Parts: sequence; C-alpha cells; structure tokens
Amino acid sequence: MRPLLAALVAIAAFVWLWRARSARHAQRLRARFEDAQQKLERLQYAFERFAPRDVVDRLAAGSEPPAERRDVTVLFADLVGFTRLSESVEPAVLVRVLNGHHARMQRAIAEHRGHVALLIGDGLLALFGAFDHNPWQCDDAARAALAMRAELAGYNRELEREQLPALALGIGLHRGVVVTGLVGSAELQQWTAVGRTVNLAARVQDLTRDHGVDILLTESVRKELDPRFALRELPARSVRGIAQPVVTWALDRFEG
Repeated sequence: MRPLLAALVAIAAFVWLWRARSARHAQRLRARFEDAQQKLERLQYAFERFAPRDVVDRLAAGSEPPAERRDVTVLFADLVGFTRLSESVEPAVLVRVLNGHHARMQRAIAEHRGHVALLIGDGLLALFGAFDHNPWQCDDAARAALAMRAELAGYNRELEREQLPALALGIGLHRGVVVTGLVGSAELQQWTAVGRTVNLAARVQDLTRDHGVDILLTESVRKELDPRFALRELPARSVRGIAQPVVTWALDRFEG
C-alpha cells in the first residue's frame, strides 16, 4: 500500500502544481488581455480626436470607409478677425481660447447629428447626412448653426471675465453632392469631403463679412428648411469659381 500511497501523493502534488501553474498562466493572460484592451480603447479614443466616430469604428472593424458620392449639407465656419487676435495674446492663451471654441462648436454640431470632418486652424468643416440617410439634414444644419451662435455668446461672456477679446463667427451652409473618403498618403490620411459643394459653402461663409451677418445659407438649403426658420433674403453676390451671382439668406432664428 505504501508504494500506492506514495504514487497517489505524487499524482496529487503534480495535479496541484499543474493547476497552480495554470491559474498563474491564466492570470497572466487575463492581465495581458486587459492591458491590450485598455491600449485599444486609448488608441480608439485617440483616433476619434482626428476622425468621426463612424470612420474609426469601420477602421477598427477592418473595413476602410469607401470613397462615395453623397448628398449632404455642408457647414463651413470660420472665426472672423482671428489673425489679429493671434498677434495680440500669448501663444498658450491663444491655443486655449481656440480649443475652448472648437470644443463648444463641435458639441453643438454633434448634438444635431452632424460630423466635424476637418479642423482648419480657426475654422471647421462639418457634414450633415454623410453617414446615414437624413431627410432633415438641412434643418439639423440650421439648428446646429443657431446652437453655435448661442455657444459662442456664452463663451464670449467667459472670455470677457478674463479680459480677453470676444470672438466673432461666420457660418456658411450649402447642400449638394460631395465625394467622401480617406484622402492622403500611406503616412498620413484624413477622412474628408471634397467637391464644388464644399467650395461653395466656404464662399458663402466668406460672404458673411460682406453682408454683416453671422449665418448665411443658399437656396438649396432654404427650400428644404422648416418654414419656422426666420430668414432674410440678401442681394446676390459674385463669388470665385461660380458663374452666376449667388443669392443667400441670413438665418435669424427659429420661431417654434
């Protein structure tokens, strides 16, 4: 019996050691998995700072967003007189003010189903209807523009308390077909939209200075808007790259 008992003890010891090692191995694997998951989440969060969430989700799933034509509403916004401001404040203050502005503008856009496709210094390009069919995209874009106006007013009150200059914003809205996709090289790419529609939205934004208003929209947007948006038709203006003078409407408010 003693040899049998010794054999059983040896087997029990072997099983105990194997289970202990397996437990330690499983623990190490679990720790590695959790660490990899945290790194992936941090990486995805970092990517979301440079591209819309829908694009990041598709890339994470292993499928590159296809280049395609889409009927969208483009919102182009730019700070007025920002170059002069950049010359009058310290660089750290300037960057902080600009980041605070962008955070508020992006929030207003996201809350109305828009996607910021591109930040251009003190300006931005946003798209409505770029990922999902949205028959109310013009209304969403107009509401986002009004929300951006309200956000800027609140931000300017904060800047005033810091004795910093107020910001002024010009917004242009236009609806049409754009080409969306990843643009760039193997080293650096960005998801964006290109085409005549984007160019005209930028030109309409430029016209806000000529007309002395902060939000302008084109006929392609006006005809799709809820009639409760209060608009004012403004004189046609010639813009670069467009054969005919462009008629625009100032967006005053929503009467709802």
